[in-house]
Amino acid sequence: MTIRVLIADDEAMVRAGLRLILERHSDLEVVGEAVDGAEAVEAARRCQPDIVLMDVRMPRLDGIEATRRLIANAGGSIRVLVLTTFDLDEYVFKALRVGASGFMLKESSPEELVAAVRLVAAGNALLAPARTRQLINQYVLRAPEETVPLLSTLTSREREVLKLLARGLSNAQIAATLGVGETTVRTHVAHVLSKLEVSTRVQAVVLAYEAGLAQPVNT
Repeated sequence: MTIRVLIADDEAMVRAGLRLILERHSDLEVVGEAVDGAEAVEAARRCQPDIVLMDVRMPRLDGIEATRRLIANAGGSIRVLVLTTFDLDEYVFKALRVGASGFMLKESSPEELVAAVRLVAAGNALLAPARTRQLINQYVLRAPEETVPLLSTLTSREREVLKLLARGLSNAQIAATLGVGETTVRTHVAHVLSKLEVSTRVQAVVLAYEAGLAQPVNT
């Protein structure tokens, strides 16, 4: 299957460079470009991409609000991969909080970028890299669990799955840890997202940190 990608960045040279990297691969197709968040939302409606590469700092409408609108409008059919110059950036954390599936540094290698696009397109969040966990640890404000009532709707197994998601484990790794099949894990993850009223695995993990269900790690 071809992965349809929309590039949103206010710098023309960045957009051109990203397009060049992606279009070297037969399974990746750049279906549109946007120079700001407002244009990204409109282009996504028109082009129907699978992935949006989203700069967080753009004029008119920043990447945070654009991500929120995209996730709300697309009902989970579009995933957002944030591009940033700074790894421990509050803007990036806010983008994750509203529904981005992960983030990449603009200085990342072409191979890392392509791998990230494929990973996110497959429905996996970029939680494994230490930088993502450091970002969540630095900016999340943990509150008593009782202040997050939606967590009380989770079964004990679903809470266990959420804790493993917060550790950055993939579905296959969670299945191996729990001794169940990957199909069962996917079902649990779907139930977790539905009960927590979030669209992405990252949003669920952020909520788990905020509630104190997941504990910060030193990486």
